[in-house]
Amino acid sequence: MEGDGVRETIASLRRYLEELQETGVDELLLAPAPLEEKPRPLPEAVAAGAPSAPPAPVAEPPAASAGETLDDIRRDLGECVRCGLAKTRTNLVFGVGNPRARLVFIGEAPGRDEDLKGEPFVGEAGQLLTKIIQAMGFSRDEVYICNVLKCRPPENRNPHHDEIERCAPFMLRQVRAIGPEAVVALGTFAAQTLLATKEPISRLRGRFHDYHGIPLMPTFHPAFLVRYPERKREVWEDMKQVMALLGKEVATKKR
Repeated sequence: MEGDGVRETIASLRRYLEELQETGVDELLLAPAPLEEKPRPLPEAVAAGAPSAPPAPVAEPPAASAGETLDDIRRDLGECVRCGLAKTRTNLVFGVGNPRARLVFIGEAPGRDEDLKGEPFVGEAGQLLTKIIQAMGFSRDEVYICNVLKCRPPENRNPHHDEIERCAPFMLRQVRAIGPEAVVALGTFAAQTLLATKEPISRLRGRFHDYHGIPLMPTFHPAFLVRYPERKREVWEDMKQVMALLGKEVATKKR
Protein backbone atom coordinates (compact mmCIF):
# COMPACT_ATOMS: atom_id res chain seq x y z
CA MET A 1 0.00 0.00 0.00
CA GLU A 2 1.12 3.55 -0.72
CA GLY A 3 0.86 4.55 2.96
CA ASP A 4 3.17 1.69 3.98
CA GLY A 5 5.74 2.82 1.42
CA VAL A 6 5.69 6.36 2.75
CA ARG A 7 6.10 5.15 6.33
CA GLU A 8 9.02 2.92 5.36
CA THR A 9 10.68 5.82 3.52
CA ILE A 10 10.28 8.06 6.57
CA ALA A 11 11.63 5.34 8.87
CA SER A 12 14.65 4.79 6.59
CA LEU A 13 15.36 8.53 6.49
CA ARG A 14 15.08 8.73 10.28
CA ARG A 15 17.55 5.86 10.71
CA TYR A 16 19.97 7.52 8.28
CA LEU A 17 19.82 10.85 10.12
CA GLU A 18 20.30 9.12 13.48
CA GLU A 19 23.37 7.34 12.12
CA LEU A 20 24.80 10.67 10.94
CA GLN A 21 24.12 12.20 14.35
CA GLU A 22 25.71 9.26 16.13
CA THR A 23 28.95 9.80 14.21
CA GLY A 24 29.05 13.52 14.94
CA VAL A 25 27.44 15.04 11.83
CA ASP A 26 25.24 17.83 13.16
CA GLU A 27 24.36 19.70 9.97
CA LEU A 28 23.59 18.93 6.32
CA LEU A 29 24.42 21.15 3.36
CA LEU A 30 21.54 21.41 0.91
CA ALA A 31 21.87 22.20 -2.78
CA PRO A 32 21.07 25.85 -3.57
CA ALA A 33 17.77 26.65 -5.23
CA PRO A 34 17.81 27.25 -9.03
CA LEU A 35 18.72 30.81 -9.94
CA GLU A 36 15.44 31.46 -11.71
CA GLU A 37 13.42 30.46 -8.70
CA LYS A 38 12.70 33.42 -6.47
CA PRO A 39 12.35 32.62 -2.78
CA ARG A 40 8.94 33.23 -1.34
CA PRO A 41 8.82 35.62 1.59
CA LEU A 42 8.35 33.82 4.87
CA PRO A 43 5.43 34.67 7.13
CA GLU A 44 6.48 37.20 9.72
CA ALA A 45 5.99 34.76 12.58
CA VAL A 46 8.36 32.25 11.00
CA ALA A 47 10.94 34.78 9.84
CA ALA A 48 11.19 36.21 13.33
CA GLY A 49 11.52 32.84 15.03
CA ALA A 50 13.99 32.61 17.85
CA PRO A 51 17.17 30.58 17.36
CA SER A 52 17.12 27.07 18.73
CA ALA A 53 18.35 26.73 22.28
CA PRO A 54 20.46 23.94 23.77
CA PRO A 55 18.59 21.15 25.55
CA ALA A 56 17.14 22.22 28.86
CA PRO A 57 18.86 20.68 31.87
CA VAL A 58 17.09 17.70 33.39
CA ALA A 59 14.75 18.99 36.05
CA GLU A 60 15.82 18.22 39.58
CA PRO A 61 13.63 15.51 41.09
CA PRO A 62 11.69 16.12 44.29
CA ALA A 63 13.96 15.95 47.30
CA ALA A 64 14.47 12.27 48.00
CA SER A 65 13.99 11.00 51.52
CA ALA A 66 17.10 9.65 53.20
CA GLY A 67 17.71 6.06 52.20
CA GLU A 68 15.31 6.09 49.24
CA THR A 69 15.46 2.76 47.40
CA LEU A 70 14.71 1.68 43.85
CA ASP A 71 11.55 0.00 45.15
CA ASP A 72 10.44 3.33 46.64
CA ILE A 73 10.98 5.06 43.30
CA ARG A 74 9.16 2.31 41.40
CA ARG A 75 6.15 2.64 43.72
CA ASP A 76 6.18 6.41 43.26
CA LEU A 77 6.30 5.98 39.48
CA GLY A 78 3.34 3.58 39.60
CA GLU A 79 1.50 2.89 36.36
CA CYS A 80 2.75 6.21 35.06
CA VAL A 81 0.42 8.35 32.92
CA ARG A 82 2.47 11.55 33.18
CA CYS A 83 2.86 11.84 29.39
CA GLY A 84 1.26 10.55 26.20
CA LEU A 85 3.58 7.53 25.93
CA ALA A 86 1.36 5.77 28.47
CA LYS A 87 -1.28 5.41 25.75
CA THR A 88 0.98 3.53 23.32
CA ARG A 89 3.29 1.45 25.52
CA THR A 90 2.89 -2.23 26.27
CA ASN A 91 5.03 -2.25 29.41
CA LEU A 92 6.73 0.36 31.54
CA VAL A 93 10.48 -0.43 31.54
CA PHE A 94 11.94 0.69 34.87
CA GLY A 95 15.41 -0.84 35.03
CA VAL A 96 17.19 -4.04 35.97
CA GLY A 97 20.26 -5.12 37.90
CA ASN A 98 22.07 -4.64 41.18
CA PRO A 99 20.49 -1.94 43.40
CA ARG A 100 23.97 -1.27 44.80
CA ALA A 101 25.84 -1.48 41.50
CA ARG A 102 29.23 0.15 41.10
CA LEU A 103 28.43 0.81 37.45
CA VAL A 104 25.22 2.06 35.79
CA PHE A 105 24.46 2.01 32.05
CA ILE A 106 21.86 4.49 30.78
CA GLY A 107 20.33 4.33 27.31
CA GLU A 108 17.74 6.37 25.46
CA ALA A 109 14.39 4.59 25.64
CA PRO A 110 12.92 1.10 25.32
CA GLY A 111 12.64 -0.40 21.84
CA ARG A 112 10.13 -2.92 20.57
CA ASP A 113 11.65 -5.94 22.34
CA GLU A 114 12.03 -4.04 25.60
CA ASP A 115 8.47 -2.73 25.43
CA LEU A 116 7.16 -6.28 25.00
CA LYS A 117 9.25 -7.79 27.80
CA GLY A 118 9.36 -4.88 30.23
CA GLU A 119 13.16 -5.06 30.60
CA PRO A 120 15.83 -2.75 29.13
CA PHE A 121 18.30 -3.91 26.47
CA VAL A 122 16.99 -7.38 25.64
CA GLY A 123 17.08 -7.23 21.81
CA GLU A 124 20.09 -7.56 19.53
CA ALA A 125 21.65 -4.37 20.89
CA GLY A 126 21.04 -5.66 24.41
CA GLN A 127 22.85 -8.89 23.65
CA LEU A 128 25.84 -6.88 22.48
CA LEU A 129 25.70 -4.75 25.64
CA THR A 130 25.76 -7.93 27.73
CA LYS A 131 28.93 -9.04 25.92
CA ILE A 132 30.54 -5.65 26.59
CA ILE A 133 29.63 -5.89 30.28
CA GLN A 134 31.09 -9.40 30.51
CA ALA A 135 34.27 -8.31 28.73
CA MET A 136 34.64 -5.65 31.42
CA GLY A 137 34.68 -8.35 34.09
CA PHE A 138 31.09 -7.95 35.30
CA SER A 139 27.95 -10.01 34.92
CA ARG A 140 24.75 -8.32 33.82
CA ASP A 141 23.33 -8.85 37.32
CA GLU A 142 26.24 -6.96 38.89
CA VAL A 143 25.58 -3.68 37.05
CA TYR A 144 22.39 -1.64 36.70
CA ILE A 145 20.79 -0.88 33.33
CA CYS A 146 18.06 1.66 32.63
CA ASN A 147 16.95 4.31 30.13
CA VAL A 148 16.21 8.02 30.28
CA LEU A 149 12.61 7.21 29.25
CA LYS A 150 10.62 4.37 30.77
CA CYS A 151 8.23 3.94 27.82
CA ARG A 152 8.81 3.28 24.13
CA PRO A 153 8.19 6.23 21.78
CA PRO A 154 5.96 5.12 18.88
CA GLU A 155 7.90 3.90 15.81
CA ASN A 156 11.09 4.42 17.86
CA ARG A 157 10.94 8.16 17.16
CA ASN A 158 13.10 10.58 19.12
CA PRO A 159 11.73 11.47 22.57
CA HIS A 160 9.84 14.74 22.90
CA HIS A 161 10.83 17.44 25.37
CA ASP A 162 7.77 16.98 27.59
CA GLU A 163 8.46 13.24 27.81
CA ILE A 164 12.04 13.87 28.89
CA GLU A 165 10.96 16.52 31.38
CA ARG A 166 8.54 14.15 33.11
CA CYS A 167 10.65 10.98 32.99
CA ALA A 168 14.29 11.96 33.41
CA PRO A 169 13.94 13.03 37.07
CA PHE A 170 13.03 9.44 37.96
CA MET A 171 16.18 8.25 36.21
CA LEU A 172 18.26 10.69 38.26
CA ARG A 173 16.60 9.43 41.44
CA GLN A 174 17.51 5.89 40.41
CA VAL A 175 21.16 6.87 40.03
CA ARG A 176 21.17 8.62 43.39
CA ALA A 177 19.53 5.65 45.12
CA ILE A 178 22.14 3.29 43.67
CA GLY A 179 25.14 5.53 44.32
CA PRO A 180 27.41 4.09 41.60
CA GLU A 181 31.08 4.86 41.16
CA ALA A 182 30.61 5.46 37.42
CA VAL A 183 27.89 5.92 34.81
CA VAL A 184 28.05 5.04 31.11
CA ALA A 185 25.75 7.02 28.79
CA LEU A 186 24.89 4.94 25.73
CA GLY A 187 24.43 6.98 22.57
CA THR A 188 23.86 10.56 21.55
CA PHE A 189 20.48 11.13 23.18
CA ALA A 190 21.40 9.76 26.60
CA ALA A 191 24.72 11.61 26.68
CA GLN A 192 23.24 14.93 25.53
CA THR A 193 20.33 14.67 27.97
CA LEU A 194 22.42 13.76 31.00
CA LEU A 195 25.04 16.41 30.24
CA ALA A 196 22.59 19.08 29.00
CA THR A 197 24.56 19.69 25.81
CA LYS A 198 24.15 19.56 22.04
CA GLU A 199 27.68 18.30 21.45
CA PRO A 200 27.73 15.16 19.26
CA ILE A 201 28.69 11.87 20.83
CA SER A 202 31.89 11.78 18.75
CA ARG A 203 33.14 14.81 20.69
CA LEU A 204 31.81 13.73 24.08
CA ARG A 205 33.12 10.16 24.17
CA GLY A 206 36.65 9.20 25.16
CA ARG A 207 36.75 11.21 28.40
CA PHE A 208 34.90 11.45 31.68
CA HIS A 209 32.36 14.16 32.46
CA ASP A 210 30.81 15.12 35.78
CA TYR A 211 27.23 13.98 36.38
CA HIS A 212 26.04 15.15 39.79
CA GLY A 213 29.42 14.28 41.26
CA ILE A 214 29.68 10.92 39.47
CA PRO A 215 32.17 10.26 36.63
CA LEU A 216 30.18 9.73 33.41
CA MET A 217 31.60 8.18 30.24
CA PRO A 218 29.62 8.75 27.01
CA THR A 219 30.03 6.15 24.28
CA PHE A 220 28.30 4.85 21.16
CA HIS A 221 24.99 3.03 21.56
CA PRO A 222 25.09 -0.76 21.07
CA ALA A 223 22.46 -0.44 18.33
CA PHE A 224 24.91 1.74 16.41
CA LEU A 225 27.59 -0.93 16.83
CA VAL A 226 25.24 -3.56 15.43
CA ARG A 227 25.09 -1.52 12.21
CA TYR A 228 28.74 -0.43 12.29
CA PRO A 229 30.77 -3.15 14.05
CA GLU A 230 34.02 -1.49 12.98
CA ARG A 231 33.36 1.17 15.68
CA LYS A 232 33.51 -1.38 18.52
CA ARG A 233 37.18 -0.58 19.07
CA GLU A 234 36.32 2.98 20.10
CA VAL A 235 33.73 1.77 22.60
CA TRP A 236 36.22 -0.69 24.06
CA GLU A 237 38.73 2.14 24.54
CA ASP A 238 36.04 4.04 26.44
CA MET A 239 35.21 0.98 28.57
CA LYS A 240 38.88 0.44 29.41
CA GLN A 241 38.89 3.89 31.01
CA VAL A 242 35.84 2.91 33.05
CA MET A 243 37.50 -0.35 34.06
CA ALA A 244 40.62 1.51 35.18
CA LEU A 245 38.50 3.87 37.26
CA LEU A 246 36.81 0.89 38.95
CA GLY A 247 40.09 -0.94 39.50
CA LYS A 248 39.28 -3.67 36.97
CA GLU A 249 42.23 -5.31 35.26
CA VAL A 250 42.39 -4.76 31.52
CA ALA A 251 43.62 -7.89 29.80
CA THR A 252 46.40 -7.40 27.28
CA LYS A 253 46.84 -9.55 24.22
CA LYS A 254 49.87 -11.82 24.21
CA ARG A 255 52.23 -11.29 21.33
